[in-house]
Amino acid sequence: MRLTGILNTRYEAMDQAYIEATQQWRAKMEADLRAPDGWLALAGLFWLRPGSNTVGADPASDIVLPEGFAPARAATIDFDGEHATLHARPGVPIAVNGEPAEVAALRSDADPPADRVQLGPLTLLIIKRGEKYGVRLRNKQHPNRAAFAGRRWYPIRPEYCVPATFIAYDPPQPRQITNVLGDVVEELSPGYVRFELNGQEYQLEASPTSARELFLVFRDRTAGTTTYPAGRFVKAPLPRDGQTTVDFNRAYSPPCAFTEFATCPLPVPQNRLGIPIEAGELYDGAH
Repeated sequence: MRLTGILNTRYEAMDQAYIEATQQWRAKMEADLRAPDGWLALAGLFWLRPGSNTVGADPASDIVLPEGFAPARAATIDFDGEHATLHARPGVPIAVNGEPAEVAALRSDADPPADRVQLGPLTLLIIKRGEKYGVRLRNKQHPNRAAFAGRRWYPIRPEYCVPATFIAYDPPQPRQITNVLGDVVEELSPGYVRFELNGQEYQLEASPTSARELFLVFRDRTAGTTTYPAGRFVKAPLPRDGQTTVDFNRAYSPPCAFTEFATCPLPVPQNRLGIPIEAGELYDGAH
């Protein structure tokens, strides 16, 4: 009996440490979302067309900046189909990566780090999605940052942190990935994770990611009821000896849950689970 009591105490301490670590992770996710460069600061997405693209607060501009934060005509961005060049109008205090600039070639996020064009609280950067290039606009003073009521989560349940086996593809396999804009791009999946929940075996295919973790985009039967309709993201540590952990208490809504100006990937068909994963981030459609 005494041994059982000691073991129970240890398990309770482990669960408490896990819960505290998860709460800290969720607090950081909240802070990152609200940050000056977070998703709540997004204020626009404009697709570049070949030639000269006008930038300014004038509503007739190709890239419309919020009124009160920029002059009617602030700059132009020349685009040749692959390369973008900024031309600031005389007297407009534009900086690129913190340095004053009048003319500057701009790298996109396809060649990171993307160059950041700054005008007061506004930041613009070039993004590439499929074959399209666009300008993503952020505003540090966007009212969404102050108005956001906060992320909401399921209660933390340690049983939703599950061990998993990673099965690598050799070589990585091509997959057609669709985003919320309807664009389809081919990406190479490095492999998939296999795990058990409630005695049943499931698997999720990984998307291309950094060298530090596996990135999983999935949809389950809570989607559209208690969680974001398009699906959620979850990251897993890089496997050691083929083993990793999928922690659904850290499953989170994609940026598209918080802004109309994001370009989130959708789950591949094999990542649509036929069970409810009642863990991780909730969504009520109010964002």
